[in-house]
Amino acid sequence: MTAGLSAHARRAAIAARIHTDREVDFATLAGEFDVSEMTIRRDIERLEEQGIARRVLGGAIAYGGKSTEPSFDARAADSADEKLHIAHAVADLLRPRETVILDSGSTVLAVARAVKGRNLGLTVITPSVLVAVELADEPETTILLTGGKVRPGELSLIGAEAEDFYLRYNCDTYVMGIAGVDGKRGASEYHREEGNVKQAAMRSADRVIVAADASKLGRVQLINVAPVSAISILVTDGPSTHPAVEALRASGVSVVCVNAERSASTR
Repeated sequence: MTAGLSAHARRAAIAARIHTDREVDFATLAGEFDVSEMTIRRDIERLEEQGIARRVLGGAIAYGGKSTEPSFDARAADSADEKLHIAHAVADLLRPRETVILDSGSTVLAVARAVKGRNLGLTVITPSVLVAVELADEPETTILLTGGKVRPGELSLIGAEAEDFYLRYNCDTYVMGIAGVDGKRGASEYHREEGNVKQAAMRSADRVIVAADASKLGRVQLINVAPVSAISILVTDGPSTHPAVEALRASGVSVVCVNAERSASTR
């Protein structure tokens, strides 16, 4: 039971929830602890003073939550098997001889690996040094690496040169990796310059495939990248009943849920 706790115990429980869920909202906490939203707001203010939480509209997030990006290595290791399933499903959607933008990030790097050996004869445009290296020796595949400033850790290319590169090309498909995808807010990202490059890539493509593992569903990060209307297809290992998936589908986004039965059973 969470009702009837002392203020100290309640704040400890809220801190634990924020640490686990990364995001909380005032109304839900007020209902669970059987106190007013004003009381929850005061609790969050105290946790903010302690460096545990940061207030946002309607709730709070873990300190640094929406603007602190996990390292590339951490993201690559996280849900590696799930990303492999997603990657093969995305590769299945690519057509021979397409011009494809493959984004930076660990999930799209897995897509690049899944493309190998399929003899699709793609022209690949990428802001990712890692993707370019992965596909450099793939037969009948043309690799165009955008210009720009190298972002340490990610080995992605950012800045005005990377954004302007896309002005020269008309592309068939953009495979976007993203930090969060929500049924109302669309796709969002931690890093401003990464977000700008993604927007430039999106504008040059006829369709946008968002590749997102279950942990990204329902997440809203700091930088808006794409509204729901700009997303053509979502490929995820999350369950088809996830609220974000249902909202995207209701908005006209095609959804591919890979390994859905297993994913649903582990949530």
